[in-house]
Amino acid sequence: MKEEIAMAQKTFDVVIDFFVRYSFQVIGAIAVLIVGWIVARLAAGFLLELLEKRKVDVTLSKFAVSTVKLIIIGFAVLVSLNNFGVTIAPFIAALAAMAFGASFAIQGPIANYGAGLVIILTRPFKVGNTVTAAGVSGVVEEIKLGATILSDEDGVRITIPNKHIVGEILHNSDKQRIVEEVVGISYHCEPEHAIKIIRETLLEIEQVFKEPPPQVGIQKFGDWSIDVGFRYWVASRKYFQTLYEVNLAVYKNLKQGGVEIPFPQREVRVISETAETRSIKAA
Repeated sequence: MKEEIAMAQKTFDVVIDFFVRYSFQVIGAIAVLIVGWIVARLAAGFLLELLEKRKVDVTLSKFAVSTVKLIIIGFAVLVSLNNFGVTIAPFIAALAAMAFGASFAIQGPIANYGAGLVIILTRPFKVGNTVTAAGVSGVVEEIKLGATILSDEDGVRITIPNKHIVGEILHNSDKQRIVEEVVGISYHCEPEHAIKIIRETLLEIEQVFKEPPPQVGIQKFGDWSIDVGFRYWVASRKYFQTLYEVNLAVYKNLKQGGVEIPFPQREVRVISETAETRSIKAA
């Protein structure tokens, strides 16, 4: 019993001694942390309001606000440690070494975040645009700091790391896309007649945009056909659906209009052997 009382008394003395020696440091450290937290929240709120007024991208705004808040709180923690007499230089050196080592392990994510900032600042496309990048096409659903999310015509969500977009060839067709097709007609047919049929067909189909108007004309003269090219604009989300519908309608209307669509063919002539050719071979 006496030993337990002595142990409790010793513990009490240690606690009292600690508060006598470090009470001001503890109170100061807590005060610094509280002030740091308040300042971080106020600064983050002010910055967010400022960025919203300037209509800065939401992703960039959140990233900037989080970064500022983290820096202020981190500074407050370092000041609190310094109040206890803890040298913060080793902490800074350790953080620098850790950051240097981690940079090799997370090169991919860092590259994606850097590319994401470039996309957000330069705005080569925005949500709702139809883009072709990294070999895939789709409507931009969301632009994140690390990746851009597309949605194709089938409703499949495609996530592209931003580093594969920045610095590469990017096609941005906004909310509409152009369709370019070619159909060959026989040299025995009148091209004006075929052009008229194709133009009327395009104007009849509801999904084909009337502005800008479809374009139809002779594109080139092939070996066995006159190639008639036609271009028209459609909604990006209905690209393939409209393409297939137009191709079928053009084929049917050309056939009904008596326009022949030729197939590849070669003319072979057989030359019979004469007495003259036989004498030449014999020589």
